[in-house]
Amino acid sequence: MLLVMAAADSVFAFHNGGVGDCDGCHTMHNSSLNQPMAKSGAPVFAGNAYLLLGSDQSSTCLICHSGSVPTDDYKVATNPVPGPGLPPVQLTPGGDFAYMQKNYSWLTSSGAQGSSPGDAHGHSIIAADFLYFQNAVYTVSPGGSYPSAKLGCTSCHDPHGSYRLTSATAGTFVKAAPGQLGLPIVSSGSSGALPTATGAVGAYRLLGGNGYAPASYPSAPFVNDPPVAVAPVVYNRAESTSDTRVAYGRGMSEWCQNCHAGLQHASYPNSTVQNHPFGNSAKLVQEVVDTYNAYVKTGDLSGTAATSYNSLVPFEEGVTDLNALATDTTSTAGPSVYDNVMCLTCHRAHASAWDSMTRWNAAKGAYLTVGGAYPGIDAAGAGSNGEYATGKTQAEYAKTMYDRPAAKFAASQWSLCNKCHENDQYKQ
Repeated sequence: MLLVMAAADSVFAFHNGGVGDCDGCHTMHNSSLNQPMAKSGAPVFAGNAYLLLGSDQSSTCLICHSGSVPTDDYKVATNPVPGPGLPPVQLTPGGDFAYMQKNYSWLTSSGAQGSSPGDAHGHSIIAADFLYFQNAVYTVSPGGSYPSAKLGCTSCHDPHGSYRLTSATAGTFVKAAPGQLGLPIVSSGSSGALPTATGAVGAYRLLGGNGYAPASYPSAPFVNDPPVAVAPVVYNRAESTSDTRVAYGRGMSEWCQNCHAGLQHASYPNSTVQNHPFGNSAKLVQEVVDTYNAYVKTGDLSGTAATSYNSLVPFEEGVTDLNALATDTTSTAGPSVYDNVMCLTCHRAHASAWDSMTRWNAAKGAYLTVGGAYPGIDAAGAGSNGEYATGKTQAEYAKTMYDRPAAKFAASQWSLCNKCHENDQYKQ
């Protein structure tokens, strides 16, 4: 317990861009577990796989990476999961895994039944100790073949932090081969630390790169390296007064394609032909840049490029310079034609309150605000209609928007797809 508590109090320093202390995740003989006894009365040493502290990989991660209050940036799952009417509270850019255990249902104003089950809200990690189980809908990753029965935190994150950057600008990852010594990782690569002549920095969020294959499913190694990105030092926070900006540099969508290579999206509403562009080659056209920078909210195109950034619709900058990305974590500027759309422009990496882990209600509700307020089953007037409230209280809805005041949006705010594709005038 002391080892686990120590790791929980200093998990950022614990990982520090690479592998942490072995006994922070493993126990030498599984001696900390309550082992069953054989009929003879002798102990049976058949404990957790890989001598993990938890009963599986993700349960081991969540010993430190879950909590009931958002006091630590590394918390990615609210635990215990809040009851009906109460929202998960972790506000990291990747979202909160607790939404995987939140099921919403409602009746629309016309009497139609609607639902948004937990399995639709994100990556269904398997963490039995925390009641996270295999996805009930998908047997493999959408657009890919990764089995959902093997999905866990280590499916994406390399627990031993093998991948490293040795250059502050090149964006080329290095992994030492087994039995060989590479330049040691001396700091995290997630918050702008720079490599030196004697020390490398780890991959963003310890993500696995080319050749990575978790022990639970080693038969399909990754082909693409991690993205280059920099997060601000403080990022698990409400965005009521300012946005939390992760400066995404390059390679996010390409990395997602390690498991979702065949996943495509329609480019425009009702389109059955075009696919939405994404990734390093999907540079924003001038029309989209102009729209993003001008769009403030439905009916308001008075924005300027210097202050147009919105973390509900982030973009990728197409650069690998860690110095430049670190500077951009404090920028409020919008995109240029050198930037591109990526998977995380619309989705959160872990989970959200919405189907397909989108950053806002993109599919099951026409308005994001009704009558100048967030919808909710406890709202006054039309805002309580199921097609807007989607089974949530107003407090829950506000938390999905990272506590932004509803007044930041129009009285009847349409989808944030319009931040790039302003079509509000056709809906009035």
